[in-house]
Amino acid sequence: MDIATIIGVFTAFALVVSAILMGSSLWLFVNIPGLMIVVGGTLGATMISYPLPDILKVVKVVRNALFHKKHTAKELISAFVDLAGTARREGILALESSIGDMRDEFMRKGLQLSIDGLEPSSIKEILNTEIDSIQDRHKLGAEIFTTLGTFAPALGMIGTLIGLVQMLQTMDDPSTIGPAMAVALLTTFYGALMANVLFLPIAGKLRNRSSEEVMMKELMSEGIMSIAKGDNPRLLEQKLNAYLPPQLRETAFE
Repeated sequence: MDIATIIGVFTAFALVVSAILMGSSLWLFVNIPGLMIVVGGTLGATMISYPLPDILKVVKVVRNALFHKKHTAKELISAFVDLAGTARREGILALESSIGDMRDEFMRKGLQLSIDGLEPSSIKEILNTEIDSIQDRHKLGAEIFTTLGTFAPALGMIGTLIGLVQMLQTMDDPSTIGPAMAVALLTTFYGALMANVLFLPIAGKLRNRSSEEVMMKELMSEGIMSIAKGDNPRLLEQKLNAYLPPQLRETAFE
């Protein structure tokens, strides 16, 4: 899992819980009716906004974005230089034995298209369609979590209004004022906490991961196109290094 996600989630919740414990018991902040209003209402409103298959797809998108180990750009460039060298020495068909060991489906598919002899323009069109599809999936995931982060505080405010109405209707019985006030205040707390510590940060993470993954796929696409065109390894390396900041660029030909 992404280490920043672990640290961020743990730190945020740990500090909130610690602040609560410094002034009172944690159980004072546990209110089942309030949780039902915020959690149930937020999920229900989101399901109204999006089809169920789209919501279920988000689980896979989040898992891939937060748990899947990604290639680094340097590793990819080095791998493509080796593949280009093999293709120049032994012919592009020699790469077929290397495809089975590749973990990335996009890279494997692109190289297979090159080995099959498709025109570079056709390969480029197919790979661009794949990249657009990746962007759409990640965009949907970020949008759904942004929607969750928007609805959660709103449902918290609805819970606050419910609690205030209950409190005002029972002002003649002091024993009922406390529970009603707890619902009124804690629902706002739950909504703000869920939105700002969980949903909106995950949406931001998905957007950042989408940008990173698209850049890597574009780098792969450029490498695959270079191999399909028969570029020499040095030229391929220069093309792929253009995707990196100058301070991170390295060469295997010095």
